[in-house]
Amino acid sequence: MNIGKVFRAAVICALGLSLHAGAAVPRTYYIDALMGKDANNGLSEQQPWRSLQRVNAQVFEPGDQIRFRSGRIYEGQLKPRGSGHAQQLITIDQYGEGYKPRIQGNGIMPAALYLQNAEGWEIRNLDISNYGPDARAHRSGVLVQLTNYGTASAIYLKQLDVHDVNGSLVKKDGGGAGIIFSNSGRQTRSRFDSILIEDCTIRRCQRNGILVNGNWSRADWFPNEHVVIRGNLIEGVPGDGIVPTGCNGVLVEHNTMRDCPRLLPDSESAAGIWPWSCDNALIQYNEVSDHKAPWDGQGFDSDWNCNNTVIQYNYSHDNDGGFLLVCDDGSAHAPQSCGNKGTIVRYNVSVNDGLRTTGKHAGFAPIFHITGPVVNTRIYNNVIYLPERDIKMDSTLVEMGNWFGYADSTYFANNIFYTKSSADYVMNQSKRNFYSNNLYFGTHLNRPADKAAVTKDPQFHATPLPGMQGMEALKAFRLQPGSPALQKGIALPDSTATDLYGNPLPAHQNIGVDGK
Repeated sequence: MNIGKVFRAAVICALGLSLHAGAAVPRTYYIDALMGKDANNGLSEQQPWRSLQRVNAQVFEPGDQIRFRSGRIYEGQLKPRGSGHAQQLITIDQYGEGYKPRIQGNGIMPAALYLQNAEGWEIRNLDISNYGPDARAHRSGVLVQLTNYGTASAIYLKQLDVHDVNGSLVKKDGGGAGIIFSNSGRQTRSRFDSILIEDCTIRRCQRNGILVNGNWSRADWFPNEHVVIRGNLIEGVPGDGIVPTGCNGVLVEHNTMRDCPRLLPDSESAAGIWPWSCDNALIQYNEVSDHKAPWDGQGFDSDWNCNNTVIQYNYSHDNDGGFLLVCDDGSAHAPQSCGNKGTIVRYNVSVNDGLRTTGKHAGFAPIFHITGPVVNTRIYNNVIYLPERDIKMDSTLVEMGNWFGYADSTYFANNIFYTKSSADYVMNQSKRNFYSNNLYFGTHLNRPADKAAVTKDPQFHATPLPGMQGMEALKAFRLQPGSPALQKGIALPDSTATDLYGNPLPAHQNIGVDGK
């Protein structure tokens, strides 16, 4: 044995391990806009950095922590660099007492927080604004962007307060939003895998709330995966609330959108929560109210180029444009678009939707607007409750519209359609519409044939009122023991295991959202 070679190999191995271990040791950096200095090393509360510019100059490593002192305002753009990974995230958080650290963009840059071509980040507990002297297109509070990157994994935004972003109100000009995930590039296709937007607030942002963009064309299908948007509050936003695009299996749940002001020009359309160019989207336990967009303006939407969207256990109320849009642009063909197929809408409650009485499209606000050549849409076990209506309001409960074609094979079953004035149905040239075991209470004009229809009072537990906030309001729609809707529904092969309230469904399906 050559002792010299063994010794040298051992030394090299030890040095290599030492260097590797040293490089992998995570560090914690502190920033204090009042007491810090950029000449400090930033590695302790006693030696903090001062500015966002100093943070942006650093390239962070997996496991590093970046801590902003609470009760401070940091002006400019935060553009951190470096990447972590799912097992060793780079994190941004607050320290100390006081209000959340404020990243105040002042409209100087398109985004106040900009994460570019990076992955393995968790960013939480920041207050973010980006209000400039005038509105600008493409302005956002938070922008996470990939360009010719490939797949970026593990990006988590939690408990961010994003507010006062004055982007453009016009979608085709570029709009603006509170939070945007975006990917692009012609050399290397990019996408997100495992992203989470959770417990954030989006207030007074123009035009939109949360956008997750992606490769929308089926000719270049490279969808975002494992996208979760959960527990967020969107308030005072006039445009689209939550829109995932180019995603497979996106989960949107327990979000609230409310108090949407009438700011959009008459030419603009927007809605609450809706996927576009997505497969297998699951939208559940969300509440959307007070949407006042001049066109559309529904609480929920299954849009074109989508397969197998499920919209369930949601609460829609007091929206100008109605409860639900299901649509397909019949002029968009393969290979770019696959149409809209297999949408399921179940166990949702709509109260006092369809209120539009002003603007260019006054008087058009059907509760269900199903337009274009959508295929195989199933709508069951929902409750639609319409109180007394203004004579100027649209009385249409279901309207099948023409968007370069009409719907085919639409199924309504086990729904409660309750109106205190009148409701109308407009089928136009749609085909193969099936109505089965629905309950119709009130005056229903041009009602489609339904051999198993129930036409008695469903006997709700309480009388719902317009403006009832929160998912707790849905307890009003429990059925009383003597309800004629009990055991009068039809069993469906793709039904869920539980009703709106989490109760197991009985052997004999009930009408409405209550399985008793």
